[in-house]
Amino acid sequence: MNYASTWASFIASIASYNGDLSSLTAPPFILSPKSLLEYSQYWGTNTELLLAPNTIKDDDGKKRKSSIHLRRLLAVIKWYLATINSQYASRTDSKHSEKKPLNPFLGEVFVAKFADDTQDHRLGETKLVLEQVQHHPPISAYAVWNEKQNTLLEGYSGVRAFMSATSLNVRQHGHALLHYRNLGEDYLITLPPLHLEGLIKGSPTVELDQKSYIQSSSKYCAVFEYSGRGYFSGKSNSFKCRIYRNHEESLNKYNALYTIFGQWSGVCFISKGSEADSEKRKRFFDSSKAVAQKLIVKPISEQHELESRRAWKKVADSIVQGDYKLITKEKSQIENEQRELRKKEEAKGVTWTRRWYDEIDYSAKDHTDKAGMKLFKMAHLSMKNVPSGILEGSSKEKSSKTMKHWRFNLEKFNAEKDIKC
Repeated sequence: MNYASTWASFIASIASYNGDLSSLTAPPFILSPKSLLEYSQYWGTNTELLLAPNTIKDDDGKKRKSSIHLRRLLAVIKWYLATINSQYASRTDSKHSEKKPLNPFLGEVFVAKFADDTQDHRLGETKLVLEQVQHHPPISAYAVWNEKQNTLLEGYSGVRAFMSATSLNVRQHGHALLHYRNLGEDYLITLPPLHLEGLIKGSPTVELDQKSYIQSSSKYCAVFEYSGRGYFSGKSNSFKCRIYRNHEESLNKYNALYTIFGQWSGVCFISKGSEADSEKRKRFFDSSKAVAQKLIVKPISEQHELESRRAWKKVADSIVQGDYKLITKEKSQIENEQRELRKKEEAKGVTWTRRWYDEIDYSAKDHTDKAGMKLFKMAHLSMKNVPSGILEGSSKEKSSKTMKHWRFNLEKFNAEKDIKC
C-alpha cells in the first residue's frame, strides 16, 4: 500500500468536507485497535491523585476552612493535569502519532477495575463503567466509582470535528462531575477544544485550545488557558491556570490568588497573583511523573458480546497484524449489523434502552441533578447542549435549546446481572 498517497487522498477528502468529521471513515493504517469508548478510562488512571482530596482535612487546629477548600482544589488540579496528559499525550504510540480510534456502536460497554497498588491498601477498589449512550452524534458516558472513599466521577463526552487550513479541529460536548461525598464537595469540569497538528506530515499530535473551567461547590474556581508552541513559553502543550475565590472575581484576572503555568504534559509551576512569575515560582507538578494505577480487565473469553474488546477483537487483531483488507471486512460487518439493528428498532417503534445511564433534562422542574445544576449556575456556564465551557448568555447558546445530560445510575449498575467488572 502506498501510505503517502493514501494519506494525501484522505487529507484532501476531509479538507473539502463541510460537515462533522467525527464519523468519517479513515484509512486502515491510521486506525487504533481500541474503541473510542475505551479512551474514557483515562479519567480514572491516576486513581491516587483522584482520591487525594479526601485526605486533606483540618488537622492543624487552625480552622482555616477556606484554606482547606483551596488546597483541595489544588489537589483536583493536579489530578486533572495528570488526566489530560494521559488522555492526550502519554497514550500516543512510539512514533508520537495520534491514531484514530474505532467508532463505538450504540450500547457498547467497557468495564474494568483499577488496582490499589498502595502498601496499606488505603485507596480501595475503583471501578470503571463506560457506555456508548448515543451513536449519531456519538456520545460516550463514563463513571469512576470508589465505594471505600465514597467518591464518584461521572460525565459524558461527544465530539464535533471540522477542518481548517492546517489542522483538524475538535469541539468537545459534555463535562465531568466529581463528587467527594464524605467531604460534601462537588466539582464541575469542562472539556477544552482541541486540534490535531502534523496532519500534513502524517504524524498527528494533540494540542488543547482556548479555555476550560473547574468549579468547586466551595465557590473556588480555576480558569485554564491553553496554547501550543510559541505563545506562552515556546513549548508544546503550554497552559496557564488562574485560581479565584469565586466566579465574580474571575471576571478580572488581577483578582487571581495563584497562577499555575507550564506544560500540561510535563512540568508546571505556581506563583502568587495573576501572572506567571518566573522568579518567585515554585514547582507545582510534573504530569509525566504521575503514577498510573494498573487497569484490570476481564479476559475476552469472560466478556459479554457488548463489551468493547470482545466486540472489536477481530478488527483489533487485523489492525495489529496490518491486514488492511481484513480490517475493512471485519469492521464493515459490525457496522452493517448495527445498521440493521437500528432499522428493526425503528420499524418496531422502539429505542435502545441505556444500561447504566439516565438522560437528565435540566429544563424539567423535577430533574434529579440539583447539585450539578448548582455548579453550572455558580460558574455562569451554559447548561444547554452546546460545546463544553460556553459561558451563560453567550451568542453560541443560541445553537441549542435543549439541556439534556447523561448521569450514572449506580443502582442500575449494582443490579446488573450479565456484566460485571
